[in-house]
Amino acid sequence: MIPYDSKYKDKFIEYNTDWIIDNFGFLEKEDKEIFANIEQDIGNGAMIYFAVEEETVLATCMAKHMQDDTWEICKLASNKHQTHKGCGSAVFESAMQWAVEHGAVRLFIISNSKLKPALHIYEKFGFKEIKLGDYEYVRGDIAFEKIVEYRI
Repeated sequence: MIPYDSKYKDKFIEYNTDWIIDNFGFLEKEDKEIFANIEQDIGNGAMIYFAVEEETVLATCMAKHMQDDTWEICKLASNKHQTHKGCGSAVFESAMQWAVEHGAVRLFIISNSKLKPALHIYEKFGFKEIKLGDYEYVRGDIAFEKIVEYRI
């Protein structure tokens, strides 16, 4: 697991772009904004994790502060040319951990109900479906949250 390193920035954009276009046919304005502002988001406290094996990025995921104590876990994507070896779960967990270490009490995800492998990861880590009036993305039709339980 490697925290954000600009040498892998293009892989974050490539894997997410491939995944979105393969599944939905087009990038949305919000996707383009995230890709254009990666360095700024990192500077503001966001983090992107990469699962890397022998200099090949296998998967990536981002944790991004939304407001107050809510963080979004987003842009989970993998290398479509390699086996992932559980790397999606690993980068997802690392992104969650980053958010919690930086004050998250509520973790939030917007997704699409047809993405069964991603939904499985969310449920595996204890996320529960919530209903929203606006799913922000055209492709968004399902949302999840997890309230972090602090241990003393």
